[in-house]
Amino acid sequence: MKIDLTDTTAGDINKALVRGRRAIGTPAVGMVLTLVIVTDEENAYDALKAANDASREHPSRTLVVIKRFSRNPRARTSSRLDAEVRVGADAGTGETVVLRLYGEVVDHADSVVLPLLLPDAPVVVWWPVEAPEAPAKDPLGALAQRRVTDTYAAEEPVRELSARAAAYTPGDTDLSWTRITPWRSMLAAALDQVTCEVEGVVVEGEEFNPSCELLAMWLADRLDVPVKRSVSAGPGLTAVRMDTSCGPIVLDRADGSLATLSIKGQPARAVALNRRDTAELIAEELRRLDPDDTYASALRYGVERLDTVPVQGTREPGQPASRAAEPAEPDAEPAPVEEAAKAPAKKAAAKTAKKAPAKKAPARKAAAK
Repeated sequence: MKIDLTDTTAGDINKALVRGRRAIGTPAVGMVLTLVIVTDEENAYDALKAANDASREHPSRTLVVIKRFSRNPRARTSSRLDAEVRVGADAGTGETVVLRLYGEVVDHADSVVLPLLLPDAPVVVWWPVEAPEAPAKDPLGALAQRRVTDTYAAEEPVRELSARAAAYTPGDTDLSWTRITPWRSMLAAALDQVTCEVEGVVVEGEEFNPSCELLAMWLADRLDVPVKRSVSAGPGLTAVRMDTSCGPIVLDRADGSLATLSIKGQPARAVALNRRDTAELIAEELRRLDPDDTYASALRYGVERLDTVPVQGTREPGQPASRAAEPAEPDAEPAPVEEAAKAPAKKAAAKTAKKAPAKKAPARKAAAK
């Protein structure tokens, strides 16, 4: 059921919600939280679809805030609020209110949202695109216990991580961090199976993918070992290689769905590690509303510290992760992290040795004449 309201108020919207619930025969409110989505008109459909899918696990009142900016100077001085109220099958398992703000009310979106929040229920604010630099200081973000951003949607995702670290407040989180939850679980389970010490790590993935940087920062923060960043053609994260005192541990996912876990002395195992959609990511974030201390610790490690590490060569899809840095002999073991860093120097020395005899050729020719 849909109810359209033009040039309305928050009080009229609340009345329309009650009227809609009575019309479909569910006067009781059985929702557990309020999800506020701050987006633009272009991305509103995809964000709302993901929220509706996530509402099957977390019934919630979803408030979509769309700020409409006009180029007409006269329209900026006048304020208007249009709303679309959805209940029943059109709103998943909860309620949905799409708010379109015009004029001066755009700068006071919190005053529109505040009367529509569920009483005594947690509030989560999600910015699918164009998140503020300091989410906790944003007027809408100040209303929430959890604030969800997505650095992957930023113009410069890696630099955005530095801004997130500088403005971090307990309750902040990012979908780029949520995307690596299966990777973190699988790597932790792999280390539980061995009693070796990790000596170095290589994280491989797309060049401008913040999830790769966050995974590298998490490993460096937790293991306290050098972590290198290798670039591949993707999609997303493709491999993690940990060099240990007992041999390499490699988690390789070249096709974006099925990964292979290789531990020295054990048979290789295929593990499901598919790329999840936005609805699954949002549903995971709504499961916990307390501050994520692990994310905060990884974020504080600093992406700048990873930039100082030499980057290995690009790996094409299908190429083994253990051979991404330097081509090795067919039966040779993959080179350790330290030897891979010395490979360019050895190659340069070899080229210099080959060029040396060429300089003596003119002298020998003159002697022969």
